Amino acid sequence: QAQLVESGGGLVQAGGSLRLSCAASGRTFSSYAMGWFRQAPGKEREFVAAISQSGGSSYYGDVVKGRFTISRVNAKNTVYLQMNSLKPEDTAVYYCAASTGSGTSMRYGSYDYWGQGTQVTVSS
Repeated sequence: QAQLVESGGGLVQAGGSLRLSCAASGRTFSSYAMGWFRQAPGKEREFVAAISQSGGSSYYGDVVKGRFTISRVNAKNTVYLQMNSLKPEDTAVYYCAASTGSGTSMRYGSYDYWGQGTQVTVSS
């Protein structure tokens, strides 16, 4: 069973950048596809980005495409989300998730393990 811990959230002005990290426990990190989701108050959890087990493939939600970059370092059991050109509408709790499935999914239900979330607030 994987345990995921996010870090790197905080308050930033519009146009700024943040890098989120998600550290995973266990020795099977390289077997998980990883994803980032976010949830704003009163809204459903939304897909942000996902990356394959090797890091060779990545996918993005339309609202973050071109601004956010997902990456991973399997030797460090860590996945990252680099967020640039942040907008107030990016304000949300950001969650890291791990999937034991063979593919890389944008579906919330495909992920088996979740972190506790980290707050990102973008001021205008």
